[in-house]
Amino acid sequence: MNAVKGLLDFLARFITDYSPTHVACCWDDAWRPSWRVGLVPSYKEHRVVRADGAGGWVEEVPEELTGQVPWIRATLEALGLPIVGAADHEADDVIATLATVASGPVDVVTGDRDLFQLVEDARGVRVLYVGRGVSRHERVDEAWLQAKYGITGAGYVDFAVLRGDPSDGLPGVKGIGEKTASSLIARYGDLDGIVANAATLSPGVQRSLSAAMDYLGPAREVVTAVRTLDLPAVDLSLPAAPRDPELFAALAEELNLGGSAERIVAALASAATAPS
Repeated sequence: MNAVKGLLDFLARFITDYSPTHVACCWDDAWRPSWRVGLVPSYKEHRVVRADGAGGWVEEVPEELTGQVPWIRATLEALGLPIVGAADHEADDVIATLATVASGPVDVVTGDRDLFQLVEDARGVRVLYVGRGVSRHERVDEAWLQAKYGITGAGYVDFAVLRGDPSDGLPGVKGIGEKTASSLIARYGDLDGIVANAATLSPGVQRSLSAAMDYLGPAREVVTAVRTLDLPAVDLSLPAAPRDPELFAALAEELNLGGSAERIVAALASAATAPS
């Protein structure tokens, strides 16, 4: 049950280090939503391995991980850590909606760069980016984005559309790489500004944009995380101890969670007593 142990250690690390008052475990109810595929058919296409019995598409996932998903959900529920998802939407959309309606600062823990679009210093929204691993995670705020890409969180969607993202099957605009995308966003603000000023751009960039006009709008909608989901009312308060201690203890024994179970329980207790 390495996936369950890994998740508990992941949660324990961030709860211990940051002492949140609220936590949401956001879930992909649809890892490749039909509406995003309809806009950009190549979206996550490289992860599809076969059609399922209902005629849909199945993501390539190691069998050992698939088998642990029910145990992950059961363990989170026993701890009292809410799982939040939305039909035909990804976890990114759930995160974006929760971050948008939050009344206080928000730390988004993710390995997905697309969520850099949520970064907003004025509202205290930052990303704890684990792309290089938990122990080397980075605190992404507007200064970090400026230093890395020369843009703000508000410019990240259009930057990603121009640059493309092979990990999501987004081709980008041929001939426009990261540096050019960054300079265009910095100079003109967004895609609308870039297109409006296309006549002032170099002939090569003009040709690239002209060839990609049918891609830009749909790709922008695909990359933009939905912030307006109608989510169920869920208590996101971080519990001070497992909600169902007997069930959690039974799961810990059955799954041989050992130190991972001890660490998450200790993390919950520590966060509950941390100064606000």
